[in-house]
Amino acid sequence: MQSVDVRRLAAWLQEAAPPLLLDVREDWEYAIAHLPDSQLIPMGQMPARYETLPRDRPLVVYCHHGMRSAQVVAFLSGHGFTQVHNLAGGIDAWSVQIDGSLPRY
Repeated sequence: MQSVDVRRLAAWLQEAAPPLLLDVREDWEYAIAHLPDSQLIPMGQMPARYETLPRDRPLVVYCHHGMRSAQVVAFLSGHGFTQVHNLAGGIDAWSVQIDGSLPRY
């Protein structure tokens, strides 16, 4: 499984061709805190909605700490996605290491 840490993601988001951010948490979690320009598809909805995701662009999947997103990365990889990465530590790591103004829960 490919993964990316929050510092590498922060740099990647500044590049000309940033990845699509895919948040797989629940709606209530997304309402508390999310990364800008991320797309929300809760993990439970992934089997019905994964075909809406682009296959020609890198995806970085994230959740609270990285466990659910790891499962979604495995699911997407099994369905032919080749440019999919898990955000190590999830949005919690982002809040601690990159943006302390992002609420933790």
